[in-house]
Amino acid sequence: MEESKPPMSSSGGDECLSWAARDPSGLLSPHTFTRRSVTSDDVSLKITHCGVCYADVIWTKNKHGDSKYPLVPGHEIAGVVNKVGSNVTRFKVGDHVGVGTFVNSCRECDYCDEGQEVSCVKGQVFTFNGVDYDGSVTKGGYSSHIVVHERYCYKIPVDYPLESAAPLLCAGVTVYAPMVRHSMNQPGKSLGVVGLGGLGHMAVKFGKAFGLHVTVFSTSVSKKEEALNLLGANNFVISSDHDQMKALAKSLDFVIDTASGDHAFDPYMSLLKIAGTYVLVGFPSEIKIQPATLNLGMRVLAGSVSGGTKVTQEMIDFCAAHKIYPNIEVIPIQKANEAIERVVKKDIKYRFVIDIENSLK
Repeated sequence: MEESKPPMSSSGGDECLSWAARDPSGLLSPHTFTRRSVTSDDVSLKITHCGVCYADVIWTKNKHGDSKYPLVPGHEIAGVVNKVGSNVTRFKVGDHVGVGTFVNSCRECDYCDEGQEVSCVKGQVFTFNGVDYDGSVTKGGYSSHIVVHERYCYKIPVDYPLESAAPLLCAGVTVYAPMVRHSMNQPGKSLGVVGLGGLGHMAVKFGKAFGLHVTVFSTSVSKKEEALNLLGANNFVISSDHDQMKALAKSLDFVIDTASGDHAFDPYMSLLKIAGTYVLVGFPSEIKIQPATLNLGMRVLAGSVSGGTKVTQEMIDFCAAHKIYPNIEVIPIQKANEAIERVVKKDIKYRFVIDIENSLK
């Protein structure tokens, strides 16, 4: 049985440059701390890029009331290995590596055994603002380097751009994992995508790669051009247009809902064929549906969060093989505060990626 607790190593590690929030204002500024030293099963990577996720907004601003300051956000991490422990077999210095939303788990439960560590019965240890097994508070990817047990690192093919790889570690796997779990990868089937942000645009890309007929639903007509021409969706529907929605009744095999704002569910649920599947990956404040919409249509309503190590590596390999790249805006870390505020305003197409390597000094 593998021991999940890393050795205590509060001293002896390397100095790490970062940007951190100090209080619920969420304002980020330069901060220096000491990473734990590399132990026998660890990989240390020089971070080159880190994606900006809505989770960074939530915890820098203490939206859940559990933020531990100083807080270094970032869980879409890509970089290059600069040190490995003596027991590490999967990585060597110079390899391109990613780190996602969690950096530890019990490694003993059935879920961990299946590579589904995100569902660990003792709880996954989040990449930032989590409490690791040695009692330390984890600090994320808005930093110069990170030390992680090799199990929670992912191989990034050398020809896949690191700046593109970063958003795959949360936005990518959050939609890929449920799509594969619920067999939304059957060519010729039809998929509805609700919301066209960081997650939604990746759902469109995966849907097209799986050979699905993809319809994008949005409340904003301004997104029609990008949905159809930039992302390659087959159809675009204004979800507030009752005639457009009615015309698609019982026509879709699958719906993946990436919207976190509060919205009605019945109108989308009624678009599913009999026994169709609706997956929610966003976090609205509540879900309300008429039982008849679910029961009479024999439909399935499912939820999902990111993904374990097995499906995450599979997703990265799939993106590399099919040349799927997130649409990103690369920024220096000095613009991180501006980026956070633009994420709140949904003013991004479709993911900010911080160029850590060239801007964090």
